[in-house]
Amino acid sequence: MENNICHDCKKKIEINQDQEILNGQLLKYVLPDGKEKFIFKCSECFAKNKSLTNYQEAEVYSRVVGYLRPVAQFNLGKQQEYKERKEYKIKKGMEA
Repeated sequence: MENNICHDCKKKIEINQDQEILNGQLLKYVLPDGKEKFIFKCSECFAKNKSLTNYQEAEVYSRVVGYLRPVAQFNLGKQQEYKERKEYKIKKGMEA
């Protein structure tokens, strides 16, 4: 996993060459929508509270033909199109 920090206190979780976690735990939670969420907790935070707290997935909206709509409500084709979108930045001096 690339994001090896404690979910609660943001302390760095140490992992050795053999992929063993030295100062924490890797926890797996199943979210209400059935997706799996993996998080790290350092040993101190895990001893205090073993549960996942302060987690809320953000609802993403996109403008479609003048209306704001939650991306989660798009059909599968539109969701794939949304994932493939690229963000363009206008260079200084190129504004209209």
